[in-house]
Amino acid sequence: MKNSAKRWGALGERWLLLSAVVLVIITVAIILFIAQRGLATFFVHKVSPLEFFFSTLWRPDRTAAEGGPRLGIASFIVGSVLVTGLAVLMAAPLSILTAFFIVEIAPGIGRRLIQPAVEILAGIPSVVYGWVGLSLLVPFLRSRFGGTGFSVLAGALVLSVMITPTIVSVACEAIRSFPREGKEAALALGSTRWQTLRWVVFPAVLPGLITAVILGMARAFGEALAVQMVIGNTHTLPRSLLDQTITLTSGITLDMGYTIMGTAWNSALWTMALVLLLMSLAFILISRAVTRRGVLK
Repeated sequence: MKNSAKRWGALGERWLLLSAVVLVIITVAIILFIAQRGLATFFVHKVSPLEFFFSTLWRPDRTAAEGGPRLGIASFIVGSVLVTGLAVLMAAPLSILTAFFIVEIAPGIGRRLIQPAVEILAGIPSVVYGWVGLSLLVPFLRSRFGGTGFSVLAGALVLSVMITPTIVSVACEAIRSFPREGKEAALALGSTRWQTLRWVVFPAVLPGLITAVILGMARAFGEALAVQMVIGNTHTLPRSLLDQTITLTSGITLDMGYTIMGTAWNSALWTMALVLLLMSLAFILISRAVTRRGVLK
């Protein structure tokens, strides 16, 4: 009986190890595949990295007679950074305050009412967010501020709602990780409830809150469909929050159906995908570093 249990245990460990190895291989393979396709822009098609990253001229369909394709993605990068940054600025304070309310202020109501609402928001498909933004938000901005309504502000508002569940969920876990004994000790020394939250709990869980914001930022940076529906998708640098723009994800999804594998245009899209991948890896590494630093403290 014991030998049989040991054999099943050893077999289970081998399957777990195999699963982990397969997952690592798939991840590395995806990274290498995207890198190989993306780097072809510079090594095969001889596009200047300076022109690619700092030019706003995006004319990938130009023929050789017209001087060849012009592949500048500066407007894509600026659009992505603006929309993502503004969305995080709007979502982070509300999300963190909501997390504190759920965990510390009214845990009963939080668990029964607010937490399910956050989970529902997390489960709504991105196309629904985009459709609501297109039907309600864009016309409102058009009537209130003029112009088309498609803008950086519209994309940021839609994204801020989409990333709120991510930030709230991770922030709640960070706040719950603070030991109850620490709060009880602060209260026993004469601190009020608000003083305890402000001067004891908040500094202790700050690394976890930063991690929540970074993960929300990563979620926002990789969003395509919802943003694409409300930002206008113009290849220009926005001069205000009410101007139209385009993001890396929108550029890829809009152009992918018009390219031929092996062309400079197609390779440029793969390079944009590589930029997105590297940004996602950077967000993950930063969040892990922040979490590790908080644990060490």
